Amino acid sequence: MRWISWVLVAVMLTSLSACSSKFKTYDGPEVTRVLIYKENRKMYLMHNDEVLKTYDVGLGFEPLGHKEIRGDGKTPEGDYRVDRRNPNSEFHLSIGINYPNAQDVAYARSIGKDPGGDIFIHGRPWQYRKGGVDWTAGCVAVTNREMEEIYSMVGMGTVVSIYE
Repeated sequence: MRWISWVLVAVMLTSLSACSSKFKTYDGPEVTRVLIYKENRKMYLMHNDEVLKTYDVGLGFEPLGHKEIRGDGKTPEGDYRVDRRNPNSEFHLSIGINYPNAQDVAYARSIGKDPGGDIFIHGRPWQYRKGGVDWTAGCVAVTNREMEEIYSMVGMGTVVSIYE
């Protein structure tokens, strides 16, 4: 009888851990583009001309202007592509964009600087849970729950357009 209790407990714990998984599934329309408007701090997941989802976002700690060099705290502006996904990110989950592109590198080199890199759309780790709106080093931040949804919806190669 005791082993039946242990089996029931094991089944319940397995069920609970499956429910709390950070990996969600999505079977809706393909996200064809991600639009980010820095001034409004909004991100839109698009299927062609249709808005699928809208999110409030946090940006780099210096939100005005285009990212030009490492450490400037700015979020880049322009068209980029999703080029990596990190399921083990310290920022819950993250989706990387291909900043710096060739133009970003050329400009930074022309002024003798490093353009920086590692720009992601990511969640909000515990230590930043009560931070301000714009707290990243240049990334785009959403809540962890929102990031789970975004991670399931946005695939490799998706265009990410970031505007002022």
